[in-house]
Amino acid sequence: MMVSNDYLDIADDPSIRQAQIDALEGSESTMVMSAVFLNGDSPQDAFERSMADWMGMEAALLSTSGYTANVGLIQAIATPDTPVYVDMMAHASLWHGITAGKLEARPFRHNSADHLASMIKRHGPGIVAIDSVYSTNGSVAPVREIVEVAHEAGCVIIVDESHSLGTHGWQGSGMVAGLGLQNKVHFVTASLAKAFAGRAGLIACSARLRDFIKYHAFPAIFSSAVLPSDVAGLAKTLDLIKSADKKRQRLFDNTDYLRRNLSALGYNVSDGEAQIIALEAGPEQQTMVLRDALESRGVFGSVFYSPATAAKRSLVRMSVNAGLTQGELDHVIRVCRDIRDEVDLANWPSTRRAQRNTVDTLAA
Repeated sequence: MMVSNDYLDIADDPSIRQAQIDALEGSESTMVMSAVFLNGDSPQDAFERSMADWMGMEAALLSTSGYTANVGLIQAIATPDTPVYVDMMAHASLWHGITAGKLEARPFRHNSADHLASMIKRHGPGIVAIDSVYSTNGSVAPVREIVEVAHEAGCVIIVDESHSLGTHGWQGSGMVAGLGLQNKVHFVTASLAKAFAGRAGLIACSARLRDFIKYHAFPAIFSSAVLPSDVAGLAKTLDLIKSADKKRQRLFDNTDYLRRNLSALGYNVSDGEAQIIALEAGPEQQTMVLRDALESRGVFGSVFYSPATAAKRSLVRMSVNAGLTQGELDHVIRVCRDIRDEVDLANWPSTRRAQRNTVDTLAA
């Protein structure tokens, strides 16, 4: 099973469930209202402070999902004349935030700090929004380079760490923290439905900006607060993530093993580095053939079509986790070996693209 975003394999830890049960049984009443009205000693406030401390940020604001975190953030901080520079492969929620704010997106080429710099030079400073790890192919952003370009130009910087919070950086505190860029990145956002295996989102930022967003982002104002039982589960998950260095290493080892072997079989997985691996068959019909071939042999991934991908770049996403055994990894590799002719791997656009890149490299 390669569909879960439970990267550290902690979703079924009994201590998380017990924390949720204790919260349900110990609470006399549940505050079903907007988080705007929570007082400063609520479990949510305590969890937000713990997250901010862990990430090396001044403050944090919990939301109902990573989607509402991104949409509400951009809607709240941008004005109609603000250019929003967004990586072409960034999370849909960042794009939808631009739409919600009735803003004009200024997309830049994927992971290209140079193209970003040229766009800012042409249109002026604004907001720069990127993912740290991209959700379709596992590509890792050159965070330091992009932040330097944006910082030098006087831009506001948003880094979505949905797929790196919990897995990267010291104690899993994320790439921004791992690179020591907290003083240059204005906002770190994340879904807590990935490594945290829960249902919430987060915005980490300065205390001043947190208060502004809390009272100006529509999703923050007009959504109910995250339930105390969910907050209790997330707080226990944070404790587990902090001490999960062995699980993180196992995740990286599993990812490296699977990537190396898939590459050796002729699959072009070169676009990514992280725990998300894309088998990019291209046309939708070809991707359905790939899905069926995998599932008939007991391998289940997530199918991505347009608009989740670019047109004619449909794929099956495999999400690696720390709980995969050596036998399970080897089974995936055997299946991918056996289906190559059935799925016409040699004629996938991604395969031909890799071959062209190899020829270009040899000719250089």
